[in-house]
Amino acid sequence: MSADLQPPRGAERTERKLPNRATRTTKMFRQLLLISLLGLTRMTAHGLPCAQMARSQHPPSTVNSVKPSDVALLSYIRLHAHSVELFTVASRLSELMTQFSPELTSHITHQTNVHRDRHLPRRSTVLEQAKEVTNYLQNNPDVDVNKDWKLVLLFVQADQLCGCEQQQVASDIRAVVKEVDEALQLLHSQMKRTIVSVALWDGEPDPHQNKMCACMEASTEGEFRLMRAMMTQALQDSLDKLMVQKHWYSNREDFTVSLHAAPLLRDPMSVARGKPLSESEASQHTEKLVMQMWANLLQSTAGKHNTKIATLPCPTEDQPFLRTEGNSPSHRQAHDASPRLHPLTGTEMTCEDLSPSDSTPTSVHELRPGDIKVVASIGDSLTAGNGIASSPYNVLDVLTQYRGLSWNIGGDQNLTTVTTLPNILKHFNHNVKGFSLGTGGPDNPKAFFNQAVAGAKAIDMLPQAQTLVAMMKSDPTVNFDLDWKVITLFIGGNDMCDYCSNSLLYSVENYALNIQKSLDYLQQEVPRALVNLVEPFHILPLREMNLDSSLNCPSWLVEMLCPCVVLPEPGSEALQALDEINRGYQRALVGLVESGRYDTQPDFTVVLQPFFRETVLPRLADGRPDRSFFSADCFHLSQKAQTQMARSLWNNMLEPLGQKTTTQDFNANNKMMCPTKTSPYIRTYSNSNYSYSGPAPTPAPNKNWGSDFSCVDLAPSDTVPTSVHKLRPADIKVVAALGDSATTGTGAKAKNLVDLNVHYKGVSWSIGGDNTLETVTTLPNILRKFNPSLTGFSKGRGLQKSFNMAVPEAKTSEIPAQVQALIKAMRENKEVNFNLDWKLVTIFTGENDLCHYCTYQNNLSPQNFSHSLMQSLDMLYKEVPRVLVNVVEIFEVHQLKKVSKNTLGCKLLQRSLCPCVIHPSVNSPELEKIRQINLKYQTEIQYLLSGDRYNGKEDFAVVLQPFLQHFFIPYIGKGETDPSFFSLDCFHISERTHAEMAIALWNNMLEPVGRKQVYNNFTYDRSKIHCPSEASPFIFTKINSLPSPPVTDTTTAPSPATDATFSTSPALTTLCPSSIPVWVPVVVGIVSLLAGVTASWLILSSCHRRKNKAVTTGEVLKGTGF
Repeated sequence: MSADLQPPRGAERTERKLPNRATRTTKMFRQLLLISLLGLTRMTAHGLPCAQMARSQHPPSTVNSVKPSDVALLSYIRLHAHSVELFTVASRLSELMTQFSPELTSHITHQTNVHRDRHLPRRSTVLEQAKEVTNYLQNNPDVDVNKDWKLVLLFVQADQLCGCEQQQVASDIRAVVKEVDEALQLLHSQMKRTIVSVALWDGEPDPHQNKMCACMEASTEGEFRLMRAMMTQALQDSLDKLMVQKHWYSNREDFTVSLHAAPLLRDPMSVARGKPLSESEASQHTEKLVMQMWANLLQSTAGKHNTKIATLPCPTEDQPFLRTEGNSPSHRQAHDASPRLHPLTGTEMTCEDLSPSDSTPTSVHELRPGDIKVVASIGDSLTAGNGIASSPYNVLDVLTQYRGLSWNIGGDQNLTTVTTLPNILKHFNHNVKGFSLGTGGPDNPKAFFNQAVAGAKAIDMLPQAQTLVAMMKSDPTVNFDLDWKVITLFIGGNDMCDYCSNSLLYSVENYALNIQKSLDYLQQEVPRALVNLVEPFHILPLREMNLDSSLNCPSWLVEMLCPCVVLPEPGSEALQALDEINRGYQRALVGLVESGRYDTQPDFTVVLQPFFRETVLPRLADGRPDRSFFSADCFHLSQKAQTQMARSLWNNMLEPLGQKTTTQDFNANNKMMCPTKTSPYIRTYSNSNYSYSGPAPTPAPNKNWGSDFSCVDLAPSDTVPTSVHKLRPADIKVVAALGDSATTGTGAKAKNLVDLNVHYKGVSWSIGGDNTLETVTTLPNILRKFNPSLTGFSKGRGLQKSFNMAVPEAKTSEIPAQVQALIKAMRENKEVNFNLDWKLVTIFTGENDLCHYCTYQNNLSPQNFSHSLMQSLDMLYKEVPRVLVNVVEIFEVHQLKKVSKNTLGCKLLQRSLCPCVIHPSVNSPELEKIRQINLKYQTEIQYLLSGDRYNGKEDFAVVLQPFLQHFFIPYIGKGETDPSFFSLDCFHISERTHAEMAIALWNNMLEPVGRKQVYNNFTYDRSKIHCPSEASPFIFTKINSLPSPPVTDTTTAPSPATDATFSTSPALTTLCPSSIPVWVPVVVGIVSLLAGVTASWLILSSCHRRKNKAVTTGEVLKGTGF
């Protein structure tokens, strides 16, 4: 964040004094450096940042012809103290605007006023801040109210809304819109020559607001996420409607209001993971928000609806102005928001034989539709009925759960008007019960046996099944033992939506296991039941709804709800992975049913209904997707689609196994099938004369945790490199490691409690060398594929000499001593040429510090942790030539609390090994303190390695490998960790985890700095090892991770320090035309820095002598660098 823009720290009005001469000199120097680098580029490459930067020859007379360079004052309204990211975005935007208008003055209104409750500061209202802006302008002699053009950014905070009740949300939205309207009317009446740009901000949640809206905490994660997204979109739509109604407040030539086309949002992947972004991810997201905001300010409409803008747009010669409704009409129209009931959603019943069996059947294979007495369902929002009857433009109504219209469980009206499975069954048995009516959540009495929950995933099916069974058992109208029941289970869409955020949690194996547990429970608890297991739909075709801009779908909203489906680019690996997981889910259900495990008793079966295996998107006559099949959010399905789904499910139930329809074509007008005299039953494997293929063969137990190796280019450099930035894997001659028991391999292969004290150093992930890669996966065994003469790795139980200097239970303060021992051992080892051999040293430490932090808080502080690590790196930097150091980021140690087994080793040893994590209760302040310190440890490492402290030597580099930054404990079920990843004490890691960490470390080494994977993916796969490419044959460092210009014989490589400086301050790129590559003028600018400094000093000195603006209220923003 710019030093000139800091979040407000109180309600007091402060006056900013004029800077003294030294401060002005420092500020001028920062400005001239910026102009020296960017100004030369602008002259040479037609724009960095932009080419069209000159102000108008004559001051614009109309608001529709104002250029960014014509703006004299930039003011912000409703920047809140908790919105750190928004402050950063505003700071960057101010810096960018300063490049167009160097004398720009920026002003921020005060944010909070003292409230009666001193613990909860009251936010000043939008109207109050608007008044402050007008007062500031009227009382500031440096601002010409009548002549200067002004740009006011008004942020509307989405966290003002509370989603406890839909009526309350609607009321809150009306109140917010009214407040904005009042503020805009005030600005309109008091300000001349002004453009007000309104943007909706849905970023960091306000903790005070969360306390005031505590009822939202009772919602599930999926419900809360859906609720938040819909409320934000509804507020955006309401603001849009206000602008249309008020004609953009533009009844004067010198005033108008514009609305950003999409809200400024939190990163979708952060929402999906439920975890904050890493420092690099947060920085990238901030840059995206800056580009989005900037694009919405410009007249050019290219990309302003797109939240995926990758480059910095610029004013063009044809469209050089700030955007207004006058120069860039949005063609918005008012829309009807009343509920939508489709006239063609009924079905004519043509079946003739509607009679039940002569006597109640005892076999599920002889079950007629008329025999069914009870219907029930579990699933997600598609079964809960979210938005089924919502109008195309009433997004808020998507929160309404039209359970009575739900395709497989709704019972509103009758079949002639509403097609659902229960309404079909009513024709066969008028007394069928369990169907849902009207609207409401699962706890609403009218929901009956529709226990689907919006946002639910496969892991939620067992709890839903348990609730459903309890309800059926307690319902006096249900004869639980004798009534025949049809239960429909449909789930998987939300799992796919979040798959890419945690591929382990949403793996095919976990999906299948969660479904299996649910079905096993129903089989055990429910007599006389047929379960419809509906395959998850093929989701990829639905992406098209958000790719066609003519449909006016709120694509940003779907990105928040389903990032893993919407965000991948066409043809990308991510999209291929999504398709594979989609098909994997479908195959998993096939395998589950084909195993025959649910046909072991005569009164229970599970039938797979596969009509969703292929999905054909509904289309209009012109070939575009038909939005009428979707709800207002273009994500949930409307009554038209639900009608088709009900018919398809019914037809699937009457089709014999092996001949079932596997395509849901929404364009087809499917006719309903009927039971026949020869086939009167609901089809099962038995009455279809179908033979199951049987359970899939049980895979043989893993005999080892080795890996396959497919790399082809194994050669070293032609000559031994002198630069660490040109180091190939085969150039490495020596490996070494420092750390604690995770590096010594303590207990990795333990078969009993005695073995927990054995150090299996030969299988240690970063330094072990037992056997070969095919049977033992370690970093040295991977490197030995490139250089069989590698030395330094440890073998067996570590009795022989090696460079594994780790000590069990060591803390970070002991790492410097390990470094000293390592240096001494390397110098004395006759197999090592200390001065000429390239060495790879891996450091992993911090776990034991955190485990004992509560006992030794001063000694184990984050500062001391960082200091010890710095001492260790300093020694390596000064004393060891030709070395690359891997520093592996400390994982989230509180996750160990989830690891438990009912064994003596876990119950006793885990507590003694990590008391500060295991002893505190889950939500205790003590455990929260450990989490905070853990985060500070990570921050300290990142800060230490992000600078240029270790950039002074060409043969030395330190690289942070962050694959454990977001640590996921592998699960085999809900709340049940996979025991194969831990040793018998539930603390030390097993050989399997050592293998996974070795692969993750190696793959991190082949990923550029800034683009490394920051989470673990511990799923067993022998082919996960990546390979160096021809284009990137080197192990990545900060320097060689930078995009570099083509190398020629006359080009001098930039110094490491210079490169590091650029790597830590990524600049926004540009869409503007360029006659030569952008890097050329940057290099020229650096080479010509002295000339640029001199010229810029003269220009700035002249500017400061002419005008020195001071702001006496609020904060002043000056451009200091971009």
